[in-house]
Amino acid sequence: MNSLKILYIGANGGTSRHRALALQRLGHSVHILDTDALLPRGRLVGKWIFETGGLFLERLAYAKFLDAIPAHIDFDLVHVNHGELVGAPLVIELKRRYGKVINYNADDPFGARDHRKWRLYLQAVPYYDLIIVVRECNVGEARNRGAQDVLFVFRTADEVAHAPRSITARDRQTWVGEVVFVGTYMPERGPFMAELVSRGVPLSIRGDRWERAGEWPLLRRYWRGPGIVEEDYAKAVQCAKICLGLLSKGNRDLHTQRSSEIPYLGGLFCAQRTAEHLALYEEDREAVFWTDAQECAEKCMQLLENEPRRLRIAENGRQRCIRNATLNEPAMRSILEKALSGDESRSRNSPPPLKRAADGSCE
Repeated sequence: MNSLKILYIGANGGTSRHRALALQRLGHSVHILDTDALLPRGRLVGKWIFETGGLFLERLAYAKFLDAIPAHIDFDLVHVNHGELVGAPLVIELKRRYGKVINYNADDPFGARDHRKWRLYLQAVPYYDLIIVVRECNVGEARNRGAQDVLFVFRTADEVAHAPRSITARDRQTWVGEVVFVGTYMPERGPFMAELVSRGVPLSIRGDRWERAGEWPLLRRYWRGPGIVEEDYAKAVQCAKICLGLLSKGNRDLHTQRSSEIPYLGGLFCAQRTAEHLALYEEDREAVFWTDAQECAEKCMQLLENEPRRLRIAENGRQRCIRNATLNEPAMRSILEKALSGDESRSRNSPPPLKRAADGSCE
């Protein structure tokens, strides 16, 4: 594939930045339009977007994004990450200027958890050339919303951000853990963790909002601090004997980012048994799976007594992750190949034109 000039509209941080940098490593010229820097942020703004779908913010986003695009670059493709404030008029204008506009969304915009957050995204779905989703159920849902083309991909680890680190004695002292979970509190996670504790699992929790749990009086002593990212996250995974991977029920997860990050970092991945997890790893050889807290606790306690088996499963899991190619570079390469193919089939399923207001602007 020839080198492309890509306009990347998304947060210049976290996994969004990881994907943009992967595109650069593939040899493409990537200009990141940092949505977090261009638009108002904060708890109140987030709540407003959640409750109203960005009411009154669409025009601001439209103007801010277009003003920030370098006029001297003729981009070959626009990649929108998430895009909760990217409405149909903006997608249409970007298509007029640059031809191809695609969207990658690692959340569940077709589900019910996020209230009205994805209102503008859902309106824009028919106007993207390609919609990339990370849940198989989203494929049909996107098509029902008028998507021209849809691609399902597994969520990915990053070759650089999640490469195993050299761990020092001080690192081990700081991040040592028996059974570790790194993640935010969700209602279904409190009872699960409480049952693990009641069954004697030596748990360590790192993440935000755990004080909201009804089980907080019990879990407080197992909480090691707020959420961690980048280097701290990598070291915490590597220094843990077992790493839990919990799903989000509201997000209809059958696998998550952790499903690739933990094995690629060399951690032993211990997660809920789902069809997607079973497709990714061979149970008890490359990862450990369970149906409920009782089974999870039993497996954890057995593994803690068998270090050679733990190390063997962790190494097998890392090698399987590499063979699966659930990494950013092969995933982004596949996305670009899909986006740049099939023009004829998409033209036969073109979206309807937007209705126009009296002044010519899009309604």
